[in-house]
Amino acid sequence: QVQLVESGGGLVQAGDSLRLSCAASGRSVSSNCMGWFRQAPGKERELVAGISGSGRTRYYAESVKGRFTISRDNARNTVVLQMNTLKPEDTALYYCAAANVRTWDCVAGPYDYWGQGTQVTVSS
Repeated sequence: QVQLVESGGGLVQAGDSLRLSCAASGRSVSSNCMGWFRQAPGKERELVAGISGSGRTRYYAESVKGRFTISRDNARNTVVLQMNTLKPEDTALYYCAAANVRTWDCVAGPYDYWGQGTQVTVSS
């Protein structure tokens, strides 16, 4: 079983940056795709960024390309989402997730393990 805990959310102004961290425990996730998802009120949850176990393959939603960067430290069992030039439309609850270890497509998943989420609010 994998437990995921997110941190780093908060209230910022448009144009600011935030760094979200996800700490995994229970077992190593070095072989798992990891993803950051978000869900805004009244909207469906969406994959914002994903990263393969090796870190060599990364995916970004079009809306965040060039502004967000996902990275991982397998020695520390952590995943980070660096968010720059934040916009009000980035406001959402952000979740860290770990895919099934047999998943090879980090976009399609499936994602089996989820954190509780961390709120990001961007004011205009």
